Amino acid sequence: MSFFSNTISFPPLVGKMIKNSAHTRTREYPAMAVQSSSILVQTDETGNSSDSNKNLLSNSCTKSQTPNPILGQANTVGIIGGVSAFSTLIFLEKLVSWSSRNGEGTVPFVVHSDPNIHKQISISSPETQNESNYDPIVENLRRKREFLENSGARCIIMPCHVCHVWHGEVSEGSSMPFLHVGECVAEELKEAKLKPIEAGSSVRIGVLATSKTLKAGFYQEKLQNQGFEVVLPEKATMEHIVIPSMEALRRKDMEGARNLLRIAIQVLLVRAVNVVMLASDEMQGLLPRDDPLLKRCIDPMDALARSAIKWAKANKNAAP
Repeated sequence: MSFFSNTISFPPLVGKMIKNSAHTRTREYPAMAVQSSSILVQTDETGNSSDSNKNLLSNSCTKSQTPNPILGQANTVGIIGGVSAFSTLIFLEKLVSWSSRNGEGTVPFVVHSDPNIHKQISISSPETQNESNYDPIVENLRRKREFLENSGARCIIMPCHVCHVWHGEVSEGSSMPFLHVGECVAEELKEAKLKPIEAGSSVRIGVLATSKTLKAGFYQEKLQNQGFEVVLPEKATMEHIVIPSMEALRRKDMEGARNLLRIAIQVLLVRAVNVVMLASDEMQGLLPRDDPLLKRCIDPMDALARSAIKWAKANKNAAP
C-alpha cells in the first residue's frame, strides 16, 4: 500500500477500500501516490487495536519501557477518525492533496479509526439519555486522543460533526492544540469579510445538519462568537424536508434526496443567509459539482483541513 509509509493490517473491507482509493485517485492527486511519515491505525470491531498495531507500538518502546513516538516531527497532526471510515478517508484525501500543492511535502499525520465509535453513537439519543450515558463515548474518544499524543502527534483534530459534541470533554487534560471545526470555519468566514444580504442586518450563516448536531449547538455558538447571525431550519423544514432527504438517501433514492436537499438550501437562502453550511457527511457529495446551489454552500470540514495544514506548516521547523 503505497499511500502510507508503514503498511498495517486492515479488516478486508477497509483494506480494499484504501487500496482502491489510492489506485484510482493517483491521477487526480499525484501526491496520493507517495506519502511519507504518515501512519493509519485501524482498530477491530471491538474497538481494540489489531495485533499488527500492537506489535508496531511494542517495537516503538525502548528497553526501559519509555514510549518512543512513531513519528518524531514537531508538526505531526493526530486525527481521530469519525463515525464513518469513508468520510475520514475523504478528509485525508483533502489533507494530503491541499498540503502538497506547489510541490510541497504533505503534512505528517497519524490516524486512529475505530468502527466501534459508530455503534456507541448510533444507540445514543439526546432526547432519551442524560450526560452520564455519554461517558463511554467520551472515554473512547479520550483514549484515542491519548494514543495519538503518545504516537507523536503535536496537534489533534477530529473530522466528525457528531464527535464534536464532546470536544470539550475529549480535549480536557491535553496540553496540545485541539482544533475545533466550529472555530475554524467561523474564523475563515470572519476573514472573508462578508457583507449582509439585507441592509441594516448582520451577516447571516445558515446551518443544515442532523438533529443531534443542531441540538448540541456548537456551530451556533462558535459562529455567534464571531458576530454572525445563525439561521437554522425551522421545525417544519426539519420534519418535512431535511430528515426525509436523509431517509431517502439511506433508501438509495438519490434523486429524491437531492431534490429535498435543494429545497432545504433554498429555504435558508430565502431568509437572506450569505452562505449555507452543510454540516453533515451525508449531505456532502449529494449534489452534482455543477449545481449552482453549491456556490452558496460550504463544508466546515474543509476549514478544519486548511487550519490543520496551516498549523503544520507554521510548526514545521519547531523543536520536537
